[in-house]
Amino acid sequence: MSTEQPTPAPAPATSAVAERERKARSAFRSYKVMAFVTGGMLLLLCLEMILKYGFNGGQPVLGTWIAIVHGWIYVIYAVTVFNLWSTMRWGFGRVVVLVAGGVVPLLSFVMERRAQGWFDADLPAVLRRVAARTR
Repeated sequence: MSTEQPTPAPAPATSAVAERERKARSAFRSYKVMAFVTGGMLLLLCLEMILKYGFNGGQPVLGTWIAIVHGWIYVIYAVTVFNLWSTMRWGFGRVVVLVAGGVVPLLSFVMERRAQGWFDADLPAVLRRVAARTR
């Protein structure tokens, strides 16, 4: 006969908090990756525009695919911004500046650092709210 006791299931509040934390961290990781990818593609697009209109008489230098790829990457970036924003329950101003990060050169890199600070500062409060609701 085994004397082992089955491990009790986690309390609902604990599992809800853990799930929200997992979801928030996943949303931030996705945003962080897309901020760097979008920023890199935007810099490449700026280089193409400078070469195209400054040195090549309006003819593509690196290719027309850069603008198309950046456009689709920006759509994915905007979805990750919205996911992070809604998961963290941030104000409207934050979503505006995060979305602008994908269209203003270098801003995605700046906003990624700022978002890291917001995320680290706000996550404990978000988890406390979840824990309070599930009691």
